[in-house]
Amino acid sequence: MRITGYRCLRTYHDWGRPVGDANGYIDSGVTEVPIVIVETDAGIEGVGMGSHQDLDRLFPALEGHDPRAVSSLYDRMLARVFKSGHTGATFGGVGAFDSALWDLKAKLVGEPLWRLLGGADRFVPGYASGLDIALDDEELAAFYAVMAERGFSSGKLKGGRDVAHDIRRLEIMADALRRNATNPALMLDANESWNLKQAVRYVAALEEQIDLTWIEEPLRRWDAQGHARLSASVKAAVATGENLTGLEQYRPLLDAGAVDIVQAGAVWGITHFLRVAIAAHGRDLPVSPVGLTANHAIAAAATAVPNHLSAEVQDLGAPFGVTLDHELIDGGIVLGDTPGAGITVDEKAIASHHESASWLTPEGPHVRSSRSGLRMVTDATWEA
Repeated sequence: MRITGYRCLRTYHDWGRPVGDANGYIDSGVTEVPIVIVETDAGIEGVGMGSHQDLDRLFPALEGHDPRAVSSLYDRMLARVFKSGHTGATFGGVGAFDSALWDLKAKLVGEPLWRLLGGADRFVPGYASGLDIALDDEELAAFYAVMAERGFSSGKLKGGRDVAHDIRRLEIMADALRRNATNPALMLDANESWNLKQAVRYVAALEEQIDLTWIEEPLRRWDAQGHARLSASVKAAVATGENLTGLEQYRPLLDAGAVDIVQAGAVWGITHFLRVAIAAHGRDLPVSPVGLTANHAIAAAATAVPNHLSAEVQDLGAPFGVTLDHELIDGGIVLGDTPGAGITVDEKAIASHHESASWLTPEGPHVRSSRSGLRMVTDATWEA
């Protein structure tokens, strides 16, 4: 069996609400979802989600090779672009191809991916995450009430602009989640919007009133010394790693004792997640995948590692034209038995109904605010 080609699709996810973080938000709540389908000479295809970046540059590393050699092909893709580097956007293309290859391999053996990877339990514990910076208090309460109905007892708020504002909203989230736990786990995600001293002051002020489980991405992703100093200064765990593109980028943070919850972005693929999880396990640290909406297959990988803590569940729906074989119940993800990653794509439906959408709008969360880390006074109404 040989890899012969690939094709790309673009669909969209309608979140039904504005989505974003401290850097901005998408008011329409409609975002693009790239899909990659890897083709073989046997007619069996693999589906990956996440990115179309640099696929033409990466594909020669795969073409003509046996798709079952997934780990080796992952390293071939990294080697293919080693002069210019695989970090950043290129790593998204690596992740999409990698996820498609794992899907294909599981289909070939007629097994769901979670079982192929070695998982014994199809249940993946999760936490609710509304990407909720633009929601008003009533909308915030409604979102977490819906997630509480699905059994979630922990949640993550987007914030970082105003302490009193975040405390009020954390309490709103907690009230909804108390349906399932007397003391729900509460997390805050600042999305790299602070400098070190801002982070220490902000989290310390929060902790006067809130039992914060973790603070996520408080500083720039590469600031190992800063994260280590912050972790030693606050009670909350420090979580980071979702935007690190390559295992080598974790080394300075791990060596400095800078991260308490090791995160990996789902968009970067399955092999990356597995390697990050084992690196974390070697340090007795838990791992938590972020953004499973961008790559459902990572849930399968989460069943197969010994140190998975909880996965980010951002929405109950699926992208248009995509069916996911899972249930979101009991505070997590129950994976199905469909061979492969459990992703079915209706290409005709997608081709006939395309809606323009992008994460990369100037006011959106993927564009860093110009004054992040450079504010004297935090203000809930502040804009870039």
